[in-house]
Amino acid sequence: MNIKRKNDNRVCKIEDYYFGKERASYITFPGIENTGIVSHLFTTRLGGVSQGEFSQMNLSFTRGDDREAVEENYRRVAKMLGCRMEDFVCADQTHTTNVRVVTKEDCGKGVTREKDYTDVDGLITNIPGIVLGTFFADCVPLFVVDPVHRAIGMSHSGWRGTVHKMGQATLKAMEKEYGTKAAEVRVAIGPSICQECYEVSEDVAQEFIDAFGEQGKELLYATGNGKYQLNLQYANRLIFMEAGVPLSQIEETDLCTCCNPELFHSHRASHGRRGNLGAFMMLK
Repeated sequence: MNIKRKNDNRVCKIEDYYFGKERASYITFPGIENTGIVSHLFTTRLGGVSQGEFSQMNLSFTRGDDREAVEENYRRVAKMLGCRMEDFVCADQTHTTNVRVVTKEDCGKGVTREKDYTDVDGLITNIPGIVLGTFFADCVPLFVVDPVHRAIGMSHSGWRGTVHKMGQATLKAMEKEYGTKAAEVRVAIGPSICQECYEVSEDVAQEFIDAFGEQGKELLYATGNGKYQLNLQYANRLIFMEAGVPLSQIEETDLCTCCNPELFHSHRASHGRRGNLGAFMMLK
């Protein structure tokens, strides 16, 4: 497989896990791992049992895939993380900046139990053994680790979440619940669509200029006919830095989901015919 990586030193690791002779590949971030208090990963589409447009590792129960295949995919992710199926707690993503405080009572929701909440794009917890799960096919995964107060956050940030600063919403929720300070956290911004692949309309571009001021113009490249290429990765970096996270504590991917359709599910690359990737993290 020819994997396209951006040559900008924002490097995440591609790691492998074997189920017999079958290889599952996943993404990790050294800075997150080096805190020593979490297990985490971002899935690729390699190593699951789903077929067709969902192949192989699809983690969505709602896009038309066979339920038994999706459940087996979760079993494989659980093995990679060293957890149980009932340890997962999943977001209910609708492009909000709503953040849910996750407790033991939530365990299994979205995988082994039905969710009893809606419109939740961010999850936070300080309880070991709970796996926070968010889902992607071009949008931006946000991993937040507070090694001082031993708390974590996982959030989904598409263009709407980004323009409304989901990263800051996650940090504010962690500060309220756990005393988290932005200067002490470690952040990873996971694989998502790159600027060259992500064209948006003028009204979306204007929202970013309104939200980010002069810096908003740096996020956009005009392609003509009222269209712009938008840099979601850079935008989320700015959001965390504005909140007080040092640049040296922010890791970014060098992988685009749309540039690598054999490695990742991508909504744009597949014209909507795809499964979901998952970003997962738990406190040890």
